[in-house]
Formats: sequence, structure tokens, C-alpha cells
Amino acid sequence: MTGHIFFYLGLSLLIMHEMDAIRCKEWRIFPGLSMLSDKVGHIVFIFAHIPLFYFVFWKLTHSQNIEAFIYGLNIFMIVHLGLHILFLKHRNNQFKDWISWSIIIGAGLCGLIDLLA
Repeated sequence: MTGHIFFYLGLSLLIMHEMDAIRCKEWRIFPGLSMLSDKVGHIVFIFAHIPLFYFVFWKLTHSQNIEAFIYGLNIFMIVHLGLHILFLKHRNNQFKDWISWSIIIGAGLCGLIDLLA
């Protein structure tokens, strides 16, 4: 694990971001989910993360090529930051405070640093 300290820090920040995303009602930004009521969007958003997190944890413990998976997730953390910048002006974007942006930028930077390390 110490060989990818920035990856694991970035993954921790990404998980924290998903918690913050519930507070910020991120489903309002996604095409498709944005058409749902807040109650239904909230439920779908939360339950959609169960298989996503399961997949990540399973791959980190059972993958034949963990390095490739870590590489891909590092790329995702960088792309994720880019998407948040792209949707910064979206009318339903509630990621406005320094806490949200510290988490989002931190995850992207950790992904980049792990790729370069």
C-alpha cells in the first residue's frame, strides 16, 4: 500500500466527495437523473454507489493486475476534476465552498501525483 500512498489518499478524497455530493445534490447535474424528483434522485444516487464502491474495493483486493486498475482510477480522478470544472457554471451545481473544492482538487492532484511517482 505504501507504494501508492497518493492513490489511496486520492481514493479516500473521492469517497469523501461522494458523501459531499449527497449534500450538494449532485444528481441534479447528471443528464437523466436531473429529471427525477429530489427524493427519487437522492435514492437512485445513493444506491447506484453501492455497486460502484463494491467494484472498486473488489478490484483492489482481487484484481490480477492491480497496477492497471490503479492507473485507470488515477486517470478517472483527474478526469473527474476536469468534469467538475466543466460543469462549474451549471445552474444546479452546489459545489461552491472551499471544502467541496479542496476534496475535488485534492483527489485530482493525488491521481496526477500517483501517475507521476
